[in-house]
Amino acid sequence: MPKIKTNRAAAKRFKKTGTGKLKRNKAYKSHILTKKSSKRKRNLRQSTITDETNVKNMKKVLPYL
Repeated sequence: MPKIKTNRAAAKRFKKTGTGKLKRNKAYKSHILTKKSSKRKRNLRQSTITDETNVKNMKKVLPYL
């Protein structure tokens, strides 16, 4: 059996937690920050767990993570 290729773009954006869940950073933090409130920008800094609906597809593109 050939090895499965990892999607490198996804590998750079997701990390696995100790319990096996996928951790990701939040979007919308790169530009047009003037109209966003300080509270909103502060909350965007924190990472979050990937939603269960996307995990199956993410495991497919990240077979060795």
